[in-house]
Amino acid sequence: MVTTVVIQLKQISTRFSIAVHILSLVAVIPHECTGDFIAGSVNTNPVIIRRIMGMLKKAGLVEVRPGVGGASLRKRPEDITLLDVYRAVNVTDENQLFRFHEDPNVQCPVGRNIELVLRSELMEAQAAMEQRLAQTTLSQLTAKFQ
Repeated sequence: MVTTVVIQLKQISTRFSIAVHILSLVAVIPHECTGDFIAGSVNTNPVIIRRIMGMLKKAGLVEVRPGVGGASLRKRPEDITLLDVYRAVNVTDENQLFRFHEDPNVQCPVGRNIELVLRSELMEAQAAMEQRLAQTTLSQLTAKFQ
């Protein structure tokens, strides 16, 4: 009997890059930021834009005007960090960027210890990434567009 093992690698959700794209548009050209305009710039379905805009609104980063459309920032671009965006769009599951495979063989010396040994390394890596995201503001990014 041949057993096939499928490993699924999970990348950071594209919600993060789309959210940064949306916020950048709203910061740079706020008067043109209807849902259709944003969807055209991101080149994705307006439903995805609405979903992410809802997350950004819930996090207090944008104000969305129904009816006529449009959006505006609720904070100054220099007060919005990439970490704010990362957290707003729920990039991680249960605040853990890295997940562990389930049910390693406890009879194996590696299987029984891998999570314990690797967990602190991965937590430090996530903390370093989040610290770096906290150092970059939306205004720093949008300054590079011009």
